[in-house]
Amino acid sequence: MKILRAAIPMLLAAATFTSCGSATEKTVSTDGSTSMEKVIGYLSEAYMADNSDVKVTYNPTGSGSGIQAVQEGRCDIGLSSRSLKDEEKADLNETVVAIDGIAVIVNPANSVTDVTLDEIAQIYKGEITNWNELGGSDAPIVCIGREAASGTRDGFESVTGTEDSCKYAQELTSTGDVVQTVSSNPNAIGYASLASVSDSVTAVSVEGVAPTNDTILNGNYKVQRNFVLVTPKNKELSDEAQKFYDFCMSGSADEYIIKAGAVPVEK
Repeated sequence: MKILRAAIPMLLAAATFTSCGSATEKTVSTDGSTSMEKVIGYLSEAYMADNSDVKVTYNPTGSGSGIQAVQEGRCDIGLSSRSLKDEEKADLNETVVAIDGIAVIVNPANSVTDVTLDEIAQIYKGEITNWNELGGSDAPIVCIGREAASGTRDGFESVTGTEDSCKYAQELTSTGDVVQTVSSNPNAIGYASLASVSDSVTAVSVEGVAPTNDTILNGNYKVQRNFVLVTPKNKELSDEAQKFYDFCMSGSADEYIIKAGAVPVEK
């Protein structure tokens, strides 16, 4: 009986070791842009469906944090909704996986349906402050935007020429927060990845052009930016990360990018 009692812990330890050692699941870690959540979600699900021994993870930290995570070796592939800066290109590669329209969004109760790029700039600089200046109701304009490290903010401000001059009422940390805030405030205006826009807000036309896959791809919709995969320049990806990267950049990924509301690039 004593021998049996002594053997039980050894048997349990052996079983635990065997269980851990037999695990064959491989992991590919991605980190970065919250705007790319749907795109990376569809791509990951499709890849894992065909590769049951692989788990692709996603950490929605924002473009700047994702880029830093690759630099520090904390993830396999970074996700950025802005291009790399010159200093970042020293040790990182960027590859455009898709094109995304940045939708200018208002509350569904707002009667304004079209604005110009110049009007958008004036709104965010605080030069146009009431909706009645744009043909809307007599109400103050509440400008909603993203935090300083956001790729969406970088893209929006670059296109509209409002770098370092926006007067935000709120600076939020995710695309979802912007959509939610605009949907709950009839006087708010914001910007968000077209892939993340829901029926709870209205995407206005810019200079008479609505944001759609076609108008983004042909360049007629002006407020757009690239979705970028960020990888180390002087370090090879793991075999599994390379296979996932290759899938994302293949023609097989196009249907999933479209499902996510973005536009595939020419492969």
